Amino acid sequence: MTLYIGVDFHPHQQTAAWCDTTTGETRTIEMAHNLEKVREFYTTLPEPAVIGIEASAQAVWFENMLFETGHKLIVGNPVLIRKRATSRHKNDRRDAELMLELLLRDEFPAIWRRPQASNEVIDILGLRQSLVRQRTQVYNRLQALAQSLGMQKGRANAVAFQTVLKAASMDEASLLRREHLFLLAEQLNRQIGQLSDWLMAKAKENASAQLLETQKGVGYLTALATVHILGDVTRFKRVSKQVTSFVGLDPREGSSAGRTRFGPITKAGSPLLRYLVGQAAMLAIRYDPRLKAFYKRLSKKKPKAVAKTAASRKLLVKLAIMLRDNITADEFDRRGPLVGNVRLNARSETAVL
Repeated sequence: MTLYIGVDFHPHQQTAAWCDTTTGETRTIEMAHNLEKVREFYTTLPEPAVIGIEASAQAVWFENMLFETGHKLIVGNPVLIRKRATSRHKNDRRDAELMLELLLRDEFPAIWRRPQASNEVIDILGLRQSLVRQRTQVYNRLQALAQSLGMQKGRANAVAFQTVLKAASMDEASLLRREHLFLLAEQLNRQIGQLSDWLMAKAKENASAQLLETQKGVGYLTALATVHILGDVTRFKRVSKQVTSFVGLDPREGSSAGRTRFGPITKAGSPLLRYLVGQAAMLAIRYDPRLKAFYKRLSKKKPKAVAKTAASRKLLVKLAIMLRDNITADEFDRRGPLVGNVRLNARSETAVL
């Protein structure tokens, strides 16, 4: 008989609930996250167990420990788990017992999870993006400093602009600001360069990322983010609907009483992927004839912001289909709207034969 354990997991403690196989009673235990004691508890279990937790916090060390001790971890959707609760009362013990009950009934709403390698790449992408934002803030402050001195407008990251700013005479406080801002900019440039080199090496090793880079406007950052954030694209049955919803580029609907109303995008997915795809779309509309024509046609009757979002959504769907069917951008364009889905055409050919 499989041993099931429901765990209400928190960063510094957890509550575990399991069914005693000898008496049939449900037992619970609260543990502070002392690594030795937690490992001792799961090591002394009589058999390999199936352990369910909510997807509410990162638990890398916990997952690694369970893998080493031979147990299986299942992560569930916290919203769907809470909907199955029969009581409005909520505490750690009740949550653990609820997850145990769902595991015993084989109704635990497990979710798809990315491999650890993908999480590592996504973390580095996010760190690089954070450093880029900090560098932009430093450049903006340098721009403000130059403006206060009456300098001509220029780009703060340009060598000529920086040379003129470094040679400008200013008061003591401004000198101190300039010195530290340039030091910050140099440090951030060095850190961003190191992360970029690591990510570029990862992109060269990844065949799927290389495939996406065949699309004009898509660089190694957008390719890596698309590959690792979307994950296994074959799990999406309707790519055009489900992928855009997964990333948060689908419009929010508020239809009622026969009236159809669409609002802004939901922004329910990864903000990093939305940003990178949006930047790639603005480059792609310069060189991709079809995307350019689509953007121009839509921008004539819609605000530019709406047209840009639509172009981003269209590019994202194209990248997802390229991943799913393992094709280049040129092959995608050659197929055209008349060719359609490769898998559907394969079924049709099989039916004819």
